[in-house]
Amino acid sequence: MNIILLGPPGAGKGTQAARLVAERQMVQLSTGDMLRAAVKAGTPVGLQAKAVMEAGELVSDAIVSALIGERLDQADSAGGAIFDGYPRTEAQAHALDLLLSERARALDFVVELQVDEAALIERVVGRYTCAKCGEGYHDRFKLPMVAGVCDVCGSTEFKRRPDDNAETVRTRMAEYRAKTAPILPLYEARGLVRRVDGMADMDAVGAAISGILEA
Repeated sequence: MNIILLGPPGAGKGTQAARLVAERQMVQLSTGDMLRAAVKAGTPVGLQAKAVMEAGELVSDAIVSALIGERLDQADSAGGAIFDGYPRTEAQAHALDLLLSERARALDFVVELQVDEAALIERVVGRYTCAKCGEGYHDRFKLPMVAGVCDVCGSTEFKRRPDDNAETVRTRMAEYRAKTAPILPLYEARGLVRRVDGMADMDAVGAAISGILEA
């Protein structure tokens, strides 16, 4: 099973990908994480990417494709792959088709997590984490049982991401609509697109995605 999870930042792609990894032994291919790991490990593609980044340039589609190919060739990807944050453009969508076909694999579904912009802003702006263990909280939806004390580790130190603000969320939404949403028609023409209410409870979203994969 090979799927793409689509949706703007904050839609819950990472949360749902983690569930699929745990429940179905799939691997999550998040290009940002893979890039950092490849650079750290000093793989051939990682060294290429490092040189480009150190020169202050953007990593090319060719390098990203090589990175994904390298990851798909690892044994643990045999159970399937979840593409999170890739492809972002039409060119990358065609590159992914080629990468999969070279390995006798195919894309099964493109799952879009649909969100309401105003509600998404509220979701993102209100989130924060324990500075010690990383447990996630929210000003409205998930407060610690004891105010100011982490439920998991008891720490009283919390932190927020500096880019979790309304202006940044709106910018990301606009970028998603402009760059990524246009690839949907490519997959719709192939009957691969399924849509899920990304604003629902995360268990309900997970159940909806499982229903799609099991259909």
